[in-house]
Amino acid sequence: MANPMIAMRSVTKTYASREVLHQINLRVESGAIYGLLGVNGAGKTTAFKLLAGLLYPTSGEIVFNGQPITMRRRAFLKDMGIMIETPVFYEHLSALANLEIHLEYMGCSCSGIRSALAAVGLGDVDGQPVSQFSLGMKQRLAIARAISHTPKLLILDEPLNGLDPLGIRQMRDLFLSLARERNMTLLISSHILSEVEQIADRVGVLADGSITQEISMPEIRAACPNGLEDYFFKIMLGGNT
Repeated sequence: MANPMIAMRSVTKTYASREVLHQINLRVESGAIYGLLGVNGAGKTTAFKLLAGLLYPTSGEIVFNGQPITMRRRAFLKDMGIMIETPVFYEHLSALANLEIHLEYMGCSCSGIRSALAAVGLGDVDGQPVSQFSLGMKQRLAIARAISHTPKLLILDEPLNGLDPLGIRQMRDLFLSLARERNMTLLISSHILSEVEQIADRVGVLADGSITQEISMPEIRAACPNGLEDYFFKIMLGGNT
């Protein structure tokens, strides 16, 4: 079997005496879209920070593109686009300037900035200061920042927050395009389960720090004709699928 783009192998994360994640095993194939689901406090953001190399596991191993992520962490970041928690920008600077600073810090080319801004619908306002942006526009800018260097892997924590229905649909189409046309691998968390259902190839359900289910979308549809939302609630409430 070919190496996955990213994988967690028996990963546990403990803060002081509190175990946040327990023996997590997760595998995301190259070019796939993987949805990580769970209620607030389940450990999704911690898992994403571990996968991005922003935290280190207490035990276990994280492998990115065939290599342990704890080695040469900064080098790996060039192949990742990361959007975790509330995005922060230099509010007095333009969208364009914010992305230039980010890519220069990362040591990446700035040549893809304008196309990334256009892809998220900000091409006409790239010279405006971010302080004038709405919440939804800042969310779009965070997505543009994540894709601006054409990474191999996108890690997106609640990327649809603050977007209106049109924005949600546009980002859904963008995510599908990135995976299908550019072979990017996407790892996404979202509470909007109907959107995850439309784009994900596979989902994992995280509850109380453990992956309780990992299943493909075709398997979910076969087990639960009403779709992902119904499946998720049955899992959370301890029902049978």
